[in-house]
Amino acid sequence: MHKDVSRSAFRYSLISLLAIAVAMVFLFPIYWSFSQSLRNPLDTFTVAGFGIPFIDFTPTLNNWIDQLASPESRRALQNSSVISVSAAILAIILGTPAAYALARFDFRTIKNNDITVWFLSQRILPPVATVIPFYLLMRALGLLDTQLALILINATFVLPFVVVILRQTFIDLPVELEEAAFVDGSGHVRAFFSVVLPLATPSIAAAGLISFAFSWNEFLFAITIASRDAITVPVHMAGAVDTRGVQFWFMGVRAMVAMVPPVLIALIAQRYIVRGLTLGAVKG
Repeated sequence: MHKDVSRSAFRYSLISLLAIAVAMVFLFPIYWSFSQSLRNPLDTFTVAGFGIPFIDFTPTLNNWIDQLASPESRRALQNSSVISVSAAILAIILGTPAAYALARFDFRTIKNNDITVWFLSQRILPPVATVIPFYLLMRALGLLDTQLALILINATFVLPFVVVILRQTFIDLPVELEEAAFVDGSGHVRAFFSVVLPLATPSIAAAGLISFAFSWNEFLFAITIASRDAITVPVHMAGAVDTRGVQFWFMGVRAMVAMVPPVLIALIAQRYIVRGLTLGAVKG
């Protein structure tokens, strides 16, 4: 008995150490960006080691003040916020009814599974393969360098993700609940809004938050479609390079600005993300 307890404690300690090591690997880029953002330009090249503030160098907020006061930084932050939120909402509005239809109705001309596979294929499709068509389309519509263009493009690419997640959610929901609503005189539309949507709220929230993160991090279309007015945070972050080289002190600030919103949203709404992605995984 004592040996079993010792082995269990040793295994738990080993797994804990491994988890801490993995967490440190993933958290180190965040720490390094934060450390760079607090350094003077000279400290960026002279400080050795892990660059711990107050130990290896004297921190300063000048980089943050300069960047947050810059019109370009404020415009990029505003653009990313509007584009990401709008694209996620548009994908949810379009993807939720589509997912419900794939989960509840059978189509004569094509199987539901085939439609779902098609949605998955759109998600797997390399975005670079569609850059030129999207560019030509937006130029023809007069939408180059606009928020609307990036909203439509990002919503297009996150829509398959929303459909696949919510379709499985609707499949896992008991159909008897909707049948009970039909008995009370409700149609499919009313049952969808009054019965199905409230039960699927965690999954819808999870799909929306993940769609927001994908749209916030999108870089390829942002740098192709936008040139000045619709520049987003990832593109602005990549612009911390000039004739003198990479301005690491500004790069650190921009990297933190790019990372903080998705991380905060994930921490605040992690309950909905976990519930949404595991809804129906365990049935009693």
